[in-house]
Amino acid sequence: MVAVGFCYASLIPTAGRTAEPQAYPSRPLRFIVPFPPGGTNDIIARALVQKLSEDLGQPVVVDNRGGANGIIGMDLTAKSPPDGHTFLIIGGGFAINPSMYRKLPFDPARDFTPVSLIGNGSHILVVHPSLPARNVEELIALAKTAPGKLAMASAGIGNLTHLAGELFMSLTGARFVHVPYKGGGPAVTDLIGGQVSLYFSTIAVGLPHVRSGKLRALAVSGAQRSSIAPDIPTIAEAGVSGYAVDGWYAMLMAAHTPPHIVGRFAAGLHRAIQNTEVKLRLASQGIDTAPSTPGALRKMLAADTAKWAKVLREAGIQPE
Repeated sequence: MVAVGFCYASLIPTAGRTAEPQAYPSRPLRFIVPFPPGGTNDIIARALVQKLSEDLGQPVVVDNRGGANGIIGMDLTAKSPPDGHTFLIIGGGFAINPSMYRKLPFDPARDFTPVSLIGNGSHILVVHPSLPARNVEELIALAKTAPGKLAMASAGIGNLTHLAGELFMSLTGARFVHVPYKGGGPAVTDLIGGQVSLYFSTIAVGLPHVRSGKLRALAVSGAQRSSIAPDIPTIAEAGVSGYAVDGWYAMLMAAHTPPHIVGRFAAGLHRAIQNTEVKLRLASQGIDTAPSTPGALRKMLAADTAKWAKVLREAGIQPE
């Protein structure tokens, strides 16, 4: 998605300045995951922790701070000291929140320092096996037969798992009852238990349950089929013309983090992302690694924020 042509040396202060930058990192690092354990952000974080710790020479502790569609963990990061010892993994919800909430406790554009894109992944439309729908066409027909009777889980109001469903309803005329959860893990747990009927899960969370027979996959959300599940059609291929929702994951720090620290951390992160073991682990979860420069990530965030603002307006979803 974004090329990695990045010179880390350019971020290190040049000779002639009065003092050398303080050694970094100087203490254990805090890796904030703004969702509960079990979701894709958490899976990615735990895949990266060991390699990051080895590269940076300090322990890296995962801190799950779920709730409010990731806003609690995001705010914690925005208000952390800008010294590079606290960092945050985000997904598409970060670009959605500005249009979902009238007032955020932080400014997404000003209160964070972009570090790097981590990778891209698709979502998978999964249903409880008891649901009498074996493909997208049957799901649409079932929903239209009993409008508002099927319960659709999401990882939170305004989360990409929610908007994937809103876009689906907008394009098909099907109507579901939205049931938001505090993360992907709890949503899938209730879907397996039969408390809800369907969910636009990340592939990382949903596919293992499909393979074990606990859930049924109908389609994937992306513009292309997933390399990890090539036998599952896209929603567009299944008959919903124009449908495409792709996910991404990225790393941020607090605003005003010194460039030499961002450069040092980004270099270690890129080495971790490109490690064969990590790449294979993420690929097994349906995530294609795609490290980027901080500048490229900043541009991507701005473009995605504008895109989802348009989708929300057209879907008639009002900010809370």
